[in-house]
Amino acid sequence: MAETTPINPFAAVMSQAKTATEEMTKMFSDMKMPHMPDSTALMDAYKRNIEVLSAANKIALEGAQAVAKRHMEIMQQMMGEISENMRSMTSAESPADKATKQTEALKRAYERAVANTKELADLIQHANGEALALLNKRFAEAMDEAKSLLAKTTKS
Repeated sequence: MAETTPINPFAAVMSQAKTATEEMTKMFSDMKMPHMPDSTALMDAYKRNIEVLSAANKIALEGAQAVAKRHMEIMQQMMGEISENMRSMTSAESPADKATKQTEALKRAYERAVANTKELADLIQHANGEALALLNKRFAEAMDEAKSLLAKTTKS
């Protein structure tokens, strides 16, 4: 009977890991890796990106707050108009007068609703446009910075 040595599974795995590590090290040492870009410049660019993102978020938040505030003002105005319309309807003398006043009130309410919706949409569009312009500007700057960093690393 042939004598067999017990196989240690842990030792076998460690041997395979050592071999793989040696092969990876050799492969990476044969590769020509580009020089690392200036880490200070990268951190500065990252900081500028975060600052612009923060500023854009602030603009969007302020826009949302302005829309909410204006929406509340519109609601208060509308409630006042409803109360006035109700008082006006009770003082109307004939059914024809009531119908005329209701029609006029409905027309004013519709026109005001359209104007208010447009105003709120304009507020939203302005805030979003301002935030997006800020982000677009920073993106263009970041691309120029990346191009400059790559040019520096290829010269080194």
